[in-house]
Amino acid sequence: MVDALRPFRHPALFYRGDTEYLDGLVPFLDEGLDRGEPVAVAVPGRNLLLVEKALGPRSGEVRLIDLHQAGRNPGAILPTVLLAFAGEHAGPVRIAVEPVWPGRSAAEYPACVLHEALINTAFAGRPVAVLCPYDTAALSPEVLADAGRTHPELWAPAGRSASPHYDPDRVRADLTRPLEPPAAAVERAFDVAQLATLRGFTEIWAARHGLRRPRRDDFALAVAELTTNSVLYGGGTGVLRLWAEDEHVVAEVTDDGTITEPLAGRVPPPAASLGGRGLLLVNRLADLVRTYWVPGRTTTRVHFLR
Repeated sequence: MVDALRPFRHPALFYRGDTEYLDGLVPFLDEGLDRGEPVAVAVPGRNLLLVEKALGPRSGEVRLIDLHQAGRNPGAILPTVLLAFAGEHAGPVRIAVEPVWPGRSAAEYPACVLHEALINTAFAGRPVAVLCPYDTAALSPEVLADAGRTHPELWAPAGRSASPHYDPDRVRADLTRPLEPPAAAVERAFDVAQLATLRGFTEIWAARHGLRRPRRDDFALAVAELTTNSVLYGGGTGVLRLWAEDEHVVAEVTDDGTITEPLAGRVPPPAASLGGRGLLLVNRLADLVRTYWVPGRTTTRVHFLR
């Protein structure tokens, strides 16, 4: 069992099959309830039903969240699920969250790994336990290896141990690389003079490529937030690219700014702050956000399902 929740703990739970899943999660949740701690479970729908049934009458004491919906964009899990729940309570909390499940796309997976690495930064020193299940029967050895890099503890039916490969800072560095350029895209350079027309241009383009309202409005708003950020914080200019990809429409904004805060777009700014909410809003709106930066250049790419 988790002994004390001080300091922060972030174990990965390796499981195979429903029995091992519940044997790992339910005692963790029950222990929190026995201690009077707020408890949340944010896992994909089928697994959520398993946990709810296993908890029985105690399920009413637990915040149950279907991560298929709340976590479609991995970048939204930290601000809208984990930090939101922890922020409601002054004392220790514990959360089970399963951001990596079979069926995550190749584009989504790097964002999941980055999310797991950033959990350690967001909750360092706080009385929070975040347990992350990984299905060893369905996920690849490479995915399980990444879990060892982003989680300081590994839990398995055979026992618990410290992860010998834990290195979230290296994970963040590995994932901060330029994105592959699209094969073909509409491209528009912009500065402050073009901001007013870019939103309308984006809406027209999205409509032509099958994105319906209200998601078309969300897409245009996300692009407006990103291009405005470029003008305000990214050197005053930028480049917008738009293209269609499988079932998604995609927008990418590149500018000359440098992101120095790894939690940008994932932690709400102080209430008195006049800025800092643009990337947070983009993460809430989009189905996937991937941001990559090197000194003097930042690229943010947003995907919206058509």
